[in-house]
Amino acid sequence: MENKLYVSYAPHIRSKETVSETMLDVLISLIPALAAGVYFFGVRSLFVVMVSVAACLVFESLWNMLLKRKNTIGDLSAAVTGVLLAFCLPPTIPLWIVVIGDFFAIIIAKEFFGGLGQNIVNPALAARAFLLACWPVDMTNYTAPFTNLFSSEVVSSATPLVSDIKPSYFELFIGKIPGCIGEVSALCLIIGGIYLLVKKRIDFVIPVCYILGVGVMGKIFGDGFMFSILSGGVILAGFFMATDYVTSPMTMTGQVIYALFSALVTAVIRKFGGYPEGVTYAILMGNIITPLIDKFAVPKKFGYVKKSKTA
Repeated sequence: MENKLYVSYAPHIRSKETVSETMLDVLISLIPALAAGVYFFGVRSLFVVMVSVAACLVFESLWNMLLKRKNTIGDLSAAVTGVLLAFCLPPTIPLWIVVIGDFFAIIIAKEFFGGLGQNIVNPALAARAFLLACWPVDMTNYTAPFTNLFSSEVVSSATPLVSDIKPSYFELFIGKIPGCIGEVSALCLIIGGIYLLVKKRIDFVIPVCYILGVGVMGKIFGDGFMFSILSGGVILAGFFMATDYVTSPMTMTGQVIYALFSALVTAVIRKFGGYPEGVTYAILMGNIITPLIDKFAVPKKFGYVKKSKTA
């Protein structure tokens, strides 16, 4: 039999795994945190998530129709964006603001740059930053757990990051605190993160370096190691935002730099900034410098020969 050498375009190492399978695993991993959000904040939290997912799917479908190309909602990336954005919102958020955020996430932050795999920042976090700039009051209108959100007399409550009365570590861990729908329960987020690690959808480097980095910097700044980790959106960002394939570095060295940089920015904004939570802007800044990190954190080529010194 004649031996032939076949030459193909990169990548030369391929996998049978599909984008939709990966995104489905991400959605599965988010179920525990969603359940916690519904448990602590009521069924309206579920409405917010459902509206967000539906709007993202509609906007991506309309964009594909406009460009007369195949509909890509089947890869489930738009659904993941919808869930993650909803997780970053308070349960009292008006639904029309949710829809505007979904438009920004899908059309502006994702499709304007070429669609899945071409975006330069995490679409959900970009949308959250946009909504914070436009509707800061609605975006920070938090309520205590087990509040009737359908009542006309909903009372706002401060998150642990700004409240003078600090909850116990147990309350922080299980999520019995005011906050956004999907970021309050560290326990449920860790369960989801472990699921992604076991399924090998993410690597441990970025979550570990980012989460521990925030804790160490929080300890240095006097906020406490465990409090800094368990409050706000650190766990959600560490497992589900910072690990975004497209907007995080490719090499292990680059991932360590990226995670520690994001952790430092998070802690600095929390301590010295005018906004109590720095996760959103920290990860977005990390996304922006990822190409620069990839440029300098390049491993040596296989078979690299060190140049000899000439006399």
